Amino acid sequence: MTDTPRIAVIGLGYVGLPLAVTFAEAGVSVLGLDAVQAKVDQVNAGDSYIEDVPSETLAPLVSSGRIVATTSWDRVRWVEAVLICLPTPLTEHREPDLSAVLGAAESLAPRLRAGQLVVLESTTYPGTTREELAPRLERQGLRAGRDFHVAFSPERVDPGREDWTTRTTPKVVGGLTPECSAKAAELYGEACDTVVQVSSPEVAEMTKLLENIFRSVNIALVNELAVLCDRMGIAVWEVIDAASTKPFGYMPFRPGPGLGGHCIPIDPFYLTWKAREFDLHTEFIELAGKVNSQMPSFCVGKIARALNSRRQALNGSRVLIIGVAYKANVNDMRESPALRIIDLLVDEGAEVSYHDSFVPSLPMKGLQSLPLDAETLSSHDVAVVVTAHDGVDWQSVVDHAPLVVDLRNAVPGDAPHVWKL
Repeated sequence: MTDTPRIAVIGLGYVGLPLAVTFAEAGVSVLGLDAVQAKVDQVNAGDSYIEDVPSETLAPLVSSGRIVATTSWDRVRWVEAVLICLPTPLTEHREPDLSAVLGAAESLAPRLRAGQLVVLESTTYPGTTREELAPRLERQGLRAGRDFHVAFSPERVDPGREDWTTRTTPKVVGGLTPECSAKAAELYGEACDTVVQVSSPEVAEMTKLLENIFRSVNIALVNELAVLCDRMGIAVWEVIDAASTKPFGYMPFRPGPGLGGHCIPIDPFYLTWKAREFDLHTEFIELAGKVNSQMPSFCVGKIARALNSRRQALNGSRVLIIGVAYKANVNDMRESPALRIIDLLVDEGAEVSYHDSFVPSLPMKGLQSLPLDAETLSSHDVAVVVTAHDGVDWQSVVDHAPLVVDLRNAVPGDAPHVWKL
């Protein structure tokens, strides 16, 4: 067994658990804290619920004492550093909801010791670390930057990705003071291959937003072009492939049924909200969000047109959705455009089923995943490719579905009964 854990990771979700494992694999003992007892019990049993962390990886780290999970804040008193990896969603009015992060700060403050390091990893607007987190941590009399260290280091997790991991993805850190930055960089340097120090938490906070806004805006651009190409009778996928042959000045982005996941559909609104404080309306960013949010409706319209070409109405048709996770090869349903597409189809009177080997059930929709076999495909009026997981026999989809609407350019060939986005 190891000694007292050196670091505490607050929040054992898609960011926190992989981060805890990365530190543990580097020889740093980790205390994982989560409010959900079931998660804590699973971690302590070596049973992972995060796809990017196989149980075969987690179990030996737990059995060796390198990772231990708890719901008790008191155990955080003795660690050297506290890394906060909690969700930062939007309210129903599209405003930042920092309640989880600020609640953690309130719980940590009375247990904070001089010399400790506190790092926020949760995506947020510039100024959060300095203006919201640090003052709450100071309420027991210790001063941030003098008695303890505070920094921001944005998570850069891409679920399902294997070529870039928590260890190999460069880690940006920005502290309240140069000493805070150096302390955070030293810690992350033990587990991450590359650490990039920036001058302040605000720079680090804005860095994460820029990364995701860059993707949001470029995806919106190609989505809008896809809609235009559809009206003009031009194959947008062929256009993208042709443009990608240019070795400079162009980066390919691909259209789709809408944005999903916790980051790209949400993070830009953190900046647009903050920008209002400076009397600036970020119209470019907001327009990108509007374009991307309209894609599910456009895709349902395309399904209706495809059916109409066969003299069938969407109302009463049997629609098979292939793939409902927000991206390929993960089981993550957060903000998945498939959910909106299902709702729109049902509203139009369609009978909707789905297949997704990563998502066996959709309790909120009352649906169970169907096998993707010839019988299932042939018994539906149209198969709609929403998420293109690896391992799907796309040729079988073409061969057995009477009509295919491919929103991901996944199926091969250009059969007349295949409609592409």
